[in-house]
Amino acid sequence: MSRVAYVNGVYRPHGEAVVHIEDRGFQFADGVYEVWSVMDGRLADFDGHMARLHRSLTELGIEIPMSAAALAVVLKETVRRNRVLDGLVYLQVTRGTASRDHAFPVDVAPTVVVTAKRLDPAKGRRAAGNGVAAITRPDIRWGRCDIKTVGLLPNVLAKQAARESGAYECLLVDELGLITEGSSTNAWIVDEHGKLRTRDTQANILRGITRAAVLKLIEAEGLELEERAFSVEEAKRARELFVTAASAFVMPLISLDGAWIGDGTPGPVATRLREVYLEQARREAI
Repeated sequence: MSRVAYVNGVYRPHGEAVVHIEDRGFQFADGVYEVWSVMDGRLADFDGHMARLHRSLTELGIEIPMSAAALAVVLKETVRRNRVLDGLVYLQVTRGTASRDHAFPVDVAPTVVVTAKRLDPAKGRRAAGNGVAAITRPDIRWGRCDIKTVGLLPNVLAKQAARESGAYECLLVDELGLITEGSSTNAWIVDEHGKLRTRDTQANILRGITRAAVLKLIEAEGLELEERAFSVEEAKRARELFVTAASAFVMPLISLDGAWIGDGTPGPVATRLREVYLEQARREAI
């Protein structure tokens, strides 16, 4: 079955779905995006992603293109037309199409694109069961990583470095030697004293929706947590290291720059959090 994409009110075959060459997303990366996990054909963490979408659009002064209810219909219909039971649905909203000029155009409608794709859940289960590797690279991104913009070239370079190293993820490191987040994930440790730690969102990191869901689960599980940065060396000494994202859920990292984390196997905290996150996400998906 051929894939289907939604572009500005029309569902088109994936290969025929296009935007104008002067769309500002193409010219300036002047746009934002969101990605929802699809579980059993339903959208996980819908409200959290929608709230972040509205925040990102507002921060950039881009018009909100439609109501949350209308957008939910578009997302679900795109999932349905692509027959995705387990996978991802991707939304991109740009400022729209206008003659190339750095300043914002006036009276221009936003461009809205939605695509969906299938993923093999067994592949993710195997990766989480075995654990995956990560590397580190300097964080060279811009100063507003809290906005989920489509300007992702530094993230792309970091992810490519991970792929070329045979690793799953690249953790980004600031000028103080502290891990900010992954190229497409939020980073966590269970430190050498058994305390969960993740960087606070006042720093220059994305306010991950899966991260927020996991924070609530940590409280419900009665685990000790501190929202405080950790260094590369602290990560290497940690009992556990893991990342969270809509595409990864909770993914244990068993090595960092070639150094084993803990005993080199997925730890009990990450394993438990993945289990309860998936249970809750499937139960609450819309």
